Amino acid sequence: MSESIDIRTLDATLDDLVKRLLDARDETGRWQGRLSSSALSTAAAAFALAKVDPEKYRALTDGGLRWLAEHQNTDGGWGDTIRSASNISTTLLCWSAFSIVERSNTFSHTIERAQSWIAAKAGSLEPAALAALLDAKYGRDRSFSAPILTMCALAGRLGEGRQAWQYVQPLPFELAVLPRWLFAAMRLPVVSYALPALIAIGQAGFYHRRPRNPLTRMVRGLARRRTLRVLEAVQPDTGGFLEAAPLTAFVAMSLAGSGEKDSPVVTGAVRFLVDSVRADGSWPIDTNLATWVTTLSINALAAGDKGLDDGQQQKLREYLLATQYKTVHPYTLAAPGGWAWTNLPGAVPDADDTAGALIALCRLGEPDKRTTQAASAGIEWLLDLQNSDGGIPTFCRGWTNLPFDRSAPDITAHALSAFASWLDRLAGPIRKRTEQAMHRAVAYLESAQRPDGSWVPLWFGNEAANGQENPVYGTARVLLGLNQVAGQGAGLIRRGCEYLFSVRNGDGGWGGASGVASSVEETALATDVLAQTALRGYDNDLAVRCRQAAGSGARWLCERMEAPGGIEPTPIGLYFASLWYFEALYPLVFAVSALSRVRRLLDSPRP
Repeated sequence: MSESIDIRTLDATLDDLVKRLLDARDETGRWQGRLSSSALSTAAAAFALAKVDPEKYRALTDGGLRWLAEHQNTDGGWGDTIRSASNISTTLLCWSAFSIVERSNTFSHTIERAQSWIAAKAGSLEPAALAALLDAKYGRDRSFSAPILTMCALAGRLGEGRQAWQYVQPLPFELAVLPRWLFAAMRLPVVSYALPALIAIGQAGFYHRRPRNPLTRMVRGLARRRTLRVLEAVQPDTGGFLEAAPLTAFVAMSLAGSGEKDSPVVTGAVRFLVDSVRADGSWPIDTNLATWVTTLSINALAAGDKGLDDGQQQKLREYLLATQYKTVHPYTLAAPGGWAWTNLPGAVPDADDTAGALIALCRLGEPDKRTTQAASAGIEWLLDLQNSDGGIPTFCRGWTNLPFDRSAPDITAHALSAFASWLDRLAGPIRKRTEQAMHRAVAYLESAQRPDGSWVPLWFGNEAANGQENPVYGTARVLLGLNQVAGQGAGLIRRGCEYLFSVRNGDGGWGGASGVASSVEETALATDVLAQTALRGYDNDLAVRCRQAAGSGARWLCERMEAPGGIEPTPIGLYFASLWYFEALYPLVFAVSALSRVRRLLDSPRP
């Protein structure tokens, strides 16, 4: 490896990156990060505020529209981030948002360009063509097609009056009054996190297009008040559902457009939107990923034993212990023991963040009794989440087979790492359950490995890759988990490494898949896991090849850090409903972990 990376350059780069990462903490000593501004969020939020009170919120809606006009792509459409390609979902919503000011001609050129782009994609601007295009994109999952069409209908983009709503598939909002455990059996056409949308958008459809069947009309009419009370009960104190501007905006516009402007839910949603707008007039997709980026940062620094003294570790430990859910979650009815992506009240516990928190707690010094008890509760939470196929889903065992309710390789591998981190500290029945769960998880990962040796993640992608997937991210994350239980998955690890070798670019870095330009995030992830694999020492041939590839990746990272904009983030993150985002901390965190691991590899004996 010495011919691939100069050790002095590596040390200097790593020291600089660690300092930058530590400097990125807030006044509490934690990390909040910064999510990219979102055209989709901005369009939905501005439109929702205009539906509630166009005069009162004119400054905010005008600011949002100006931001959208300034960040329209050259082809006339909009992507989810300012670095994303135009897509039909975001462009339809932005076009609908400009209906607020259409009569003023202020943004006529922006609107004309958007219409040209949409017409080219859909064949025309006719409502049937737009609905058909969205149906082709989202299929049976109405979690996002219904909100988009609802906003289009409210904006007059699907025609006028009752006829406009024929394109918005009705959502059975009346079912929200039933016990939540029945939802899986009913196979609702939305995923588990979309209950607020089910209620609010379902009510909008009912208000504007009453069913012809008198019995259905009566049942839904009687359920309106009760389901609004359900919605009010699950709304967090901040007013933001899931801390997400798009979901909160869709709820607000749907109710406001259905005669419910004075609803407490709308009042709370508007408060959240007003509080979360940025100085430039835009909105992000979520308030922050504070817990997620904090655990990523802790675990990255731990890869090189750098940066955090005992006092700082104690503060971070207290933060994680305080943010673990101690009671049943009122929204998803998730059991106590899990963690969410942020400490804010709109979040819900999920498997990825629970696994990240468990690993971080293990790396924040020797755990005391309270930490061990919290970790046991977190492990049990993950065990109860495991699906029959051995994999781990995002939020719950699932209402349907829609993406966020089924097992995912990256989440399963993350849970596997969490299980392995705490296994030696577990005792009795929970240890036995954990061992069994780990065997089942490895079996699931074997079944999920593609013939080329890769795994595809759920929450990350790459717009330039085939199918917009990110098998480099997925494979790196799965290998990190399998390396914790090498005796069970050695064959899977070799095939995964072979995949990473095969898609490395000529410059020594990695993109999201074969032929995709190298990025800091993806190069760091691949470098990190190949260095880790080399340190495990499976066999001489694999160890040598991993060392060489990790060395070239580390050199690419060091060279990139010296270039202007060297740690500029890439939109590889996928939020709910496949919304792209980038997070300012991702390249920094991933690079620190990768270069720390390579530095350890340089000090290790050669095979």
